[in-house]
Amino acid sequence: MAPSTTAPKAPLTSTLPPLLLGTATFNTQYVPDPHSLPYRSIVARAIALGVRGFDTSPYYGPSETLLGDALHTLFTSETNPLPREDVFIVTKAGRIAGDEFDYSPSWVRYSIYRSLQRLHTEYLDLVYMHDVEFVSPQEVLGAVQELRRLRDEEGLIRHVGISGFPVKVLAELAEMILQETGEPLDAVLSYGHFTVQNRLLSVEEFLADKKREQKKEQEQGEESSVLGRFKKAGVEVILNASMLGMGLLTQKGIPPNPESKESPLVKWHPSPPELRIACKKLGELAAAKGERLESVAIRWALEEWARVGAEVGVGVDAEPGSSLKVGSTVCGVSSIPELEETVAEWNDVLEGLKKVAAADGKEEGRIYGSERQEKILKLVEDEMWPALGDWIDFAWASPGDGYVNTRRPEDKGRVPDDGVIAAHEERVKNKK
Repeated sequence: MAPSTTAPKAPLTSTLPPLLLGTATFNTQYVPDPHSLPYRSIVARAIALGVRGFDTSPYYGPSETLLGDALHTLFTSETNPLPREDVFIVTKAGRIAGDEFDYSPSWVRYSIYRSLQRLHTEYLDLVYMHDVEFVSPQEVLGAVQELRRLRDEEGLIRHVGISGFPVKVLAELAEMILQETGEPLDAVLSYGHFTVQNRLLSVEEFLADKKREQKKEQEQGEESSVLGRFKKAGVEVILNASMLGMGLLTQKGIPPNPESKESPLVKWHPSPPELRIACKKLGELAAAKGERLESVAIRWALEEWARVGAEVGVGVDAEPGSSLKVGSTVCGVSSIPELEETVAEWNDVLEGLKKVAAADGKEEGRIYGSERQEKILKLVEDEMWPALGDWIDFAWASPGDGYVNTRRPEDKGRVPDDGVIAAHEERVKNKK
């Protein structure tokens, strides 16, 4: 297990990487057999390419175990061991299965102990309560307070946040937690709401400043925007995830026929058939320009969130010690070529943003970081957004109609007798 460090907690804006590898793809929801993925090679290659952050969850099937195995291999290398402090490990708690949630303090505590063991580490850099819209605000509050207790009393966590789908619910909970505890959340993870199809995380900023020429109007409307509410609630960092809408924005797309066997996403993806058809048309527009839809969607989201997140004040250091701030993104991949493509796009984004920063307002109107970004922006804004019609900024309901938490009230807080707590207690005892 990687050793802990006694270094004081640094601000999240200076320690959270701008690009994290999300491992939800290490899961049967995305691939038939996650254990057959070259997960060790993917993680090692990510480190070699400069990706220092890793995001997982116990809800993602074997993801924590696979990521932990890959990291442990690097931590314990005989020739070039990776220092634990060189990576930023993020996980979640509270979601057990599709419709099963337990936010009780005892389950949260058990989940954290288990994650520490699976990930071969003595501390977690950031933990979110997972998909907070599925439980009551009071349950979220109690769970966040337990995470903070584990942070303050046991030293097992460094930063605490929440994750979820509907951005207004996330903002309401961030405001409530600040009001009830006097302490803001460190981070919020929003997924699927800053994509080529769904811009709801920042739609007010796009509408108020579509051509980056109405800065005053944008600032006047900031307090009513979702990002403005997060900022007012004291949230330090907002992360964007699911740039491809959980597989919706790909050249292959998701078949609209619920009986299709072409993709494992068909069974669980919450998008309606009409939206799948609309997004398939985006792939045709991309192909006409010699692009793949996933490449367009990744590039657009990487650069635009890097810009918007920084402008609103919820970004992180672009590079260690850099004065340039960028919005932080979680990217999911299931192969080394996908990883290398995403990192190459990100590196080009960074170079472009440095060019923009160097201009320092000396140029009028929109400043493009690169010719590629100009091409992508024009394709998205001039062709894809109009083609989506009524499906632009559509978000499916979460939770959906008829949702019921399948965790029985009498089972909440009941943890399995699987040796996790005993192993944790033994480890604490041996450290004394």
